[in-house]
Amino acid sequence: YLPESLDFLIARRPANALVRINRLAARLGQPALRELPVALSAPTSGRGRLAQLLSPDSRRTTLLIWLLFFLVMFGFYFVMSWTPKLLVSAGLSAQQGISGGVLLSVGGIFGAALIGGLASRWRLTRVLSLFMLITAGLLVLFVGSASSVSMALGLGLLIGLFANGCVAGLYALSPIVYDASVRTTGVGWGIGIGRIGAILSPTVAGLLLDSGWQPLHLYGVFAVVFVIAAAVLLQLRPKAPAQPAAQPSQA
Repeated sequence: YLPESLDFLIARRPANALVRINRLAARLGQPALRELPVALSAPTSGRGRLAQLLSPDSRRTTLLIWLLFFLVMFGFYFVMSWTPKLLVSAGLSAQQGISGGVLLSVGGIFGAALIGGLASRWRLTRVLSLFMLITAGLLVLFVGSASSVSMALGLGLLIGLFANGCVAGLYALSPIVYDASVRTTGVGWGIGIGRIGAILSPTVAGLLLDSGWQPLHLYGVFAVVFVIAAAVLLQLRPKAPAQPAAQPSQA
């Protein structure tokens, strides 16, 4: 039941685009159009969209989005994949380790909703960078939490909340920075690059453990990843949405 966006309908001009735009206009209490508005950008396809992502105008934004997805998913999947095992290695029981993993997921339910609510009032980049820094701080605190089961589980809930919020925030951020003609391609490539981080993350954690790292000390390493992600995010400057040309007043 979710209608297609006006940006998409105007830029890509699918079948019955004018009918669909007028249907949206009627729901918004606006007059119907007799013809499609002039598209702000010409539609591209296939390799053309990827080339547009890496064009001089978009290359910096694209590379920053790719790096953000890689870093956040690199840190996120370490937390989700290794927490139950590392809690047990640090001295908790198997049941307590499982409970810690469950609380990460429970926290994620609220994290996505929380960042959505905050981003509706404040700029998303600021909210998202704050989530990244809070996640880093919680991971540092988690290093010393093994002595208290309740503290470890409570921090696990909060880490799940804010780490999941970081991922949800990236999904919301990436469509903002791209024009409608390449938006799905831009988001898709960002997610794909992020999955590389998701694959490498558990492997890197395993290699560090094999080299003699203490289990909980890994959280300090991955806290740095979220700090770097916050610094990268501050370099991203989403473009302001294009304003339509002023229409002459009707006599």
